[in-house]
Amino acid sequence: MTSGIRSGATVLTAWSTALTAVLALTLAGCAGGDGTPAAPGPTPSPQDTSASQRPPGTARLPEGALLVTDFGADTVTFVDPARRGDAAGLGSVEAGTAPYGIAVGDDGTAWVATAEGVAVVDTRARERTALIPYTTDTGPVTTGEYRGGGMGIALSPDGGRVYVGVNVPGGRGALEVIDAGKREVTGTVPVGRRPFDVDVSPDGRHVYVTGHDSFDVTVVDTADRSARRIEVAPYGTEGGLGSWLKPHYTAVRPSDGALLLPFEGERLAVVDPGTGRVRIERMTADTHQHGVAVGRDGTLYVVGTGPIDPSEDEGPSLTVRAPGGRERIIPLDGPHESVALSADGRTAYVTGGFTRDGHWDGISVVDLETAGVTRLAVGDRPLGVVVL
Repeated sequence: MTSGIRSGATVLTAWSTALTAVLALTLAGCAGGDGTPAAPGPTPSPQDTSASQRPPGTARLPEGALLVTDFGADTVTFVDPARRGDAAGLGSVEAGTAPYGIAVGDDGTAWVATAEGVAVVDTRARERTALIPYTTDTGPVTTGEYRGGGMGIALSPDGGRVYVGVNVPGGRGALEVIDAGKREVTGTVPVGRRPFDVDVSPDGRHVYVTGHDSFDVTVVDTADRSARRIEVAPYGTEGGLGSWLKPHYTAVRPSDGALLLPFEGERLAVVDPGTGRVRIERMTADTHQHGVAVGRDGTLYVVGTGPIDPSEDEGPSLTVRAPGGRERIIPLDGPHESVALSADGRTAYVTGGFTRDGHWDGISVVDLETAGVTRLAVGDRPLGVVVL
């Protein structure tokens, strides 16, 4: 999915460029905020590239490189998960305040949901090429867990449309539809509160928006943009906004298009998006759960963030759930948020950003055959992750 950038004409130039990159990475650092308004600054036009910040070095990205969103800063960071120590970080690119979700197209374009708008990042040139503002009023640009702006984001199967869930603090969220070619918002659909996740059906006919604070999934028809709500609340809705027992992220099962939403390492809500019926299956990790991914064979990977009640619940983990329901629980060190799979399905990459307190600046690389875990210190509260 990612092609490289042309190297220098001579060995000496390539060596000099690589040395510059190593020195710059050693000295570089990122600053982040939490819950305070961002300083005002110029807003680039949708085609403005002057605000882009190229990372040091122009070397070709290695196969299997990752791109993570730095929720504690305003950048996305390139990562080589095969390297160790400081060498794993391959530089960062400015995206926008508090970047959250990320999606990458076959052409190497990354679409990043930030508090300011959707950033468009050319992962081959490693630069931001546009910042598309939202049409929804989300209030002042801030950082932290409850900030307004983009959260979940996904691409249509043909790459022609971008769907982003926009959080409106204190109110219902919105699904904004972006024309990928024109790089502008072409439609808005009201959805649930705090749209943590956005997913698209394999045929592209429906978009699924997971509303964290409204206990629901909104099913949006992409043809006429009509919407219908499915309540997903296996523990009920008691406690309202203060409840921990809410949906977070959703995976679309390849075999039948069912929606899979884990809760607390105890219950898996299996939703038929056509009928709205919800079936509950047992889970075994017994820990608060957030990010999900699903393999081509239907295996489900679920991030356990840690206990709600330390006296009763288990610690952070990665659940590996086979299509038949059998589970393996791989312990993790500290809270994590999102998960992505390597192309061969042998490795899981789990981000340490976490939307609540307890995050750490790095990712865990999980060998799914041996259950071995390697921690890489990269990024600034990395939250979303994709494999390039």
